[in-house]
Amino acid sequence: MGKDFPDLGGAASTEYYADSERRLFAEHFPPLQGLKILKTDLWDEAKNTRILAWASRQGAHAYGIDISKPTVMQAGAAFERGPGALHGAVADVRDLPFRDGSFDAIYSMGTIEHFDETERAVAEMARVLKPGGRAIIGVPNRYDPFLRPLLAMVLQAIGRYGYGYEKSYSRRGLRAMLEDAGLEVVEETAILFIPGWLRMLDLACHSWCRPLAAVTGALVRPFTLLDRHVPAVRRHGYLLATVVTKPAA
Repeated sequence: MGKDFPDLGGAASTEYYADSERRLFAEHFPPLQGLKILKTDLWDEAKNTRILAWASRQGAHAYGIDISKPTVMQAGAAFERGPGALHGAVADVRDLPFRDGSFDAIYSMGTIEHFDETERAVAEMARVLKPGGRAIIGVPNRYDPFLRPLLAMVLQAIGRYGYGYEKSYSRRGLRAMLEDAGLEVVEETAILFIPGWLRMLDLACHSWCRPLAAVTGALVRPFTLLDRHVPAVRRHGYLLATVVTKPAA
């Protein structure tokens, strides 16, 4: 899948996604210059928002892992050569190949819901985060008002969901899992206040019927404007984003 899936960059809903991620970084991470940051998959860098490449251009030291070798190889193309290059590796987030306390920050958006042993992955993130470091951990919102988890469940049942196995979480459930790993929750928000079907349709049109992408882009635009001018809707986005810190020893 990592080798052959189409590039989603440039779609209207992807631009909305990227804007939301840049806002999360600006609001909840320390200044990016010199920040050593780990991303727990490289799908976005290969196919989607390129958020870690953006952070690298702001001066962050970018590290990333992915279970897919083709994805890791494609992700590197989004980065500049030299000091801004990606430190990428083929690895499993449930068994991170890094020493304790290696990173100032961790970004995990849409990774840990795609497999069992999610708690083990969270424990690994807590292990490699420095005391006082911050992480943003995102998973699908079980109570998305547009019922995206139900749509994903139906598509999984008929074998038509492009992202394979996927779970969703309540905000309370995500908080409990993070706290059980010894992390302290400092903020609970979300991103992508948009119907899941519209995001999927926009990506399909962008990938396979580009003329229709102008139509889906026009449908996406009211949600981007609503997000910008009514920030309260962000809390109900289809990806929860919980900000945590690792207490000092």
